[in-house]
Amino acid sequence: MKKLIALLLALVMVCGLVACGGDTTPTTTEAPADGTTEAPVDGTTEAPVDGTTEAPAAASGKVYYLNFKPEADQAWQDLAAAYTAETGVPVKVVTAASGTYSDTLTAEMAKDEAPTLFQCGNAQGLLDWDEYCLDLTGTDVVAEMTTTDFNLYNAEGALKAIGYCYEAFGIIVNTKLLSDAGYALEDIKDFASLKAAAEDIHARAADLGFDAFASAGLDGSSSWRFSGHLANMPLYYEFRDDGVTEQPATVTGAYLDNYKNIWDLYINNSAVATTELSTATGDMSQAEFGTGKAVFWQQGTWEYANLVDAEKYGMDPANLAMIPIYCGVEGEEKAGLCCGTENCWAVNAKASQEDIDATLAFMKWVVTSEAGTKMMAEQFGPIPFKNAAQSENVFFNDANEYMANGNYTVTWAFNHTPNVDNWRAGIVSALAAYSADQTDANWQAVVDAYVTGWAIEYNAQNG
Repeated sequence: MKKLIALLLALVMVCGLVACGGDTTPTTTEAPADGTTEAPVDGTTEAPVDGTTEAPAAASGKVYYLNFKPEADQAWQDLAAAYTAETGVPVKVVTAASGTYSDTLTAEMAKDEAPTLFQCGNAQGLLDWDEYCLDLTGTDVVAEMTTTDFNLYNAEGALKAIGYCYEAFGIIVNTKLLSDAGYALEDIKDFASLKAAAEDIHARAADLGFDAFASAGLDGSSSWRFSGHLANMPLYYEFRDDGVTEQPATVTGAYLDNYKNIWDLYINNSAVATTELSTATGDMSQAEFGTGKAVFWQQGTWEYANLVDAEKYGMDPANLAMIPIYCGVEGEEKAGLCCGTENCWAVNAKASQEDIDATLAFMKWVVTSEAGTKMMAEQFGPIPFKNAAQSENVFFNDANEYMANGNYTVTWAFNHTPNVDNWRAGIVSALAAYSADQTDANWQAVVDAYVTGWAIEYNAQNG
């Protein structure tokens, strides 16, 4: 059962699921092969630069990491350069453009110099890439883990990908703006209270100088927030009620009225016209929130670094919080944030043994060194490794507080989605049409895309 849960609890391998868009082409940086510190020719290990962990032994191989989070690109490039400087091992990082990870991975794996480290984030991804995924059982990096609950195992029980961090999403709140509008976080405890506050703020937007919600853009750089993350809400509650623990052939859409509740609230209480949502981007909504033009923004813990970055928005962490996505379900006042992982590392089993060894050494260094754990804490929050650095991300503190208070965690039911790209594309198309013209007939098209579309994609995937 543990293996089955681990197999199913991971995310779709689409960057658009989890990452903020903006890039249109992959970003590539290769650390210089010779670095700034030469590895000893006799194979001994020099003292690490930070003095906290033993530097990896010199290796004859190289590392190529295909990253799927554009917002973490520079952090990975810097870390790769630091590792090369310390060990002399070349590390190349290529970052796929937002929403293109699956296609980029397929293209890169066909090359002679294929990635040695890549993302395999869900059950479907494992079916597609199982033969390329090295069995990580007994490796040093796995020995550093504090939990294996989010790891991926294949049907034979081989450990094929490891969950290297946890994330949460919900509604991010600018608490200062909320206060300026006359409300406090404590006032919002369910959908009814969220709706009352949002509609009041929207009605007074001209006087307040800000609106309720950042734009719910349906451009490819943003739509995953709603065809994936928001669609998780009706999936979660349906699966909870029906005791679903593996991918079902059909869904009923029992909670789609609740999906409509929150979607209508988003699009009708924003400064962006509903007719413009089909081209509204993720960067637009981020800027609206980051520059103080909106109180609420549906996003995840991964956005914390962008929001507090002095060179970007410089938001005060004291003015940030994350609340659950309330949508009108009975008992939701006891809900917590939507928590899970969309980050699983796999090592290319078809790479040379030298490159495999170099990649495994790099992975261990990332999760044990001061430089690596500091970057992981800043970019991804808590990581399930013994040497994990303390995160300053207030959104994770919010997630932990909900759990500590006994609130139930909304798990990532969207991990069960069949043919995820096709299913979500149908929902996005229907949402765009409905948003521009909010008729019952157009909403029925959303329902059809959700329910009928699920059955179609399940049959296409499973034969």
